[in-house]
Amino acid sequence: MSRKHKFNNPTAAYFVSFATVFWIDVFTRQAYFSILEQAINYCRAEKGMEVFAYCFMPSHVHFVFRSENEDPSGLLRDFKGYTARKLIKEIEENPQESRKEWLLWMMERAGKKKSNVTKRQFWQQHNKPIELWSNKVIKQKIAYIHKNPVEAGFVTDPIDWKYSSARNYADDETVIKIDNQGIILGIL
Repeated sequence: MSRKHKFNNPTAAYFVSFATVFWIDVFTRQAYFSILEQAINYCRAEKGMEVFAYCFMPSHVHFVFRSENEDPSGLLRDFKGYTARKLIKEIEENPQESRKEWLLWMMERAGKKKSNVTKRQFWQQHNKPIELWSNKVIKQKIAYIHKNPVEAGFVTDPIDWKYSSARNYADDETVIKIDNQGIILGIL
């Protein structure tokens, strides 16, 4: 069995990316970003999640994180399950969501393709974790995360994207606090 894209070292920091089904741009409303923000804060406080870098994009999420409880796979599974349930409910109940029927139909369509999904699937099932084994790789992945909104053409400076830890690295923790005690400029 391949060791590629698996959480093999429970104590390591990992880079992960995961996307919505069909790469749908779901994160277009503050209410949806807020659910991700609340979930991060909860996981940090209650589940031992250490977040060193992050970026929430319209269709996907990037993290550099570690599990203090030595269960990165379980932590990410719980995060994705919780946010999926909350986000689907928010979409269902949001009177301003003009794409409600289409979004829910697409999630139902994705759910029908997976035997372990009972109704709707929000996130794609893979995470593609990459263990961060050297300072060079850590710096590379954090730079990739921070440059993602610039590469997508949303901003010209990484610190201008509200939901990115690029702001934290510029001493602005107004959105989400990160765990920078163990990481100084990309060095664990």
